[in-house]
Amino acid sequence: MAGVITPLVVGAVVGLVVGALGGGGGVLTVPILVYLLDQDPHVAATSSLVIVGFTSLTALIPHARAGNVRWRAGAAFALLATVGTVAGAALSRLVGGTTLMAGFAVLLLVVAALMLARARRPRDTSTGPTAARSPAASGSPAADGSPAGTSSSAAIRSPAPAPGPVWRRAAQIVFWASLVGVLTGFFGVGGGFAVVPALTLALGFGMRAAVGTSLLVIVVNSAVGLVARLGTHPDVDWVLVATFTAASIVAGQLGARVSARVRPRTLSLAFGLLLAAVAVATAAQVLAELT
Repeated sequence: MAGVITPLVVGAVVGLVVGALGGGGGVLTVPILVYLLDQDPHVAATSSLVIVGFTSLTALIPHARAGNVRWRAGAAFALLATVGTVAGAALSRLVGGTTLMAGFAVLLLVVAALMLARARRPRDTSTGPTAARSPAASGSPAADGSPAGTSSSAAIRSPAPAPGPVWRRAAQIVFWASLVGVLTGFFGVGGGFAVVPALTLALGFGMRAAVGTSLLVIVVNSAVGLVARLGTHPDVDWVLVATFTAASIVAGQLGARVSARVRPRTLSLAFGLLLAAVAVATAAQVLAELT
């Protein structure tokens, strides 16, 4: 019973945090699986792909119903990321668990810095009531995407693609897609924190469309990453994974409601601080293992 209760409680906490703060399902799930649920880092990365993939799939449904998913662009982005995902999964098998978690600590710090930088940008016109009408607030959280509760005004004011040659924009898309693929395959994360800015800056998507489309990319990348890892880590605890996933999905609905009452800038700040704390804890654990 204890083996079920622990992932149930931890999964609910993660779902609540992700639902309230927006993306980051993968970057929170992996260290929790390793240090709280005692999984091998490589097994945790494989388990995370299942958790992130299914959670993102449930989040994709309300966004699709709201018309926020650009299917062609998302499919093309995911296809470009496939090569990176397979390469990342192969590269992951060449490094030890401690090295993998050390790299993960660095990734957490980078994502935390990006989120804190976003929180320090000039205040937008998003407010709680407006955010309540967003898909992230009315449906499921963006499991590994951008901060939940982004308003329609933010979507309208989302930056258009930077002027320049078409090849430059194409190169940006290929770069971001490859980066997302490698991160997904290597660490077992969805990479929504990289997909969303790529879609907004390179393709000029509004925030709603970027979040909805990023979920499609995450689902495809997670599936490809999982297939690339099949047979390499047979010790996956599927009961733990199923329990964690179910609790995360259910609690995420409550977290999304919480996000409707908080300003997006505050959510970005809270999420960045949370990731920074997890990064420090992960780095401390890695140093302890090395010494």
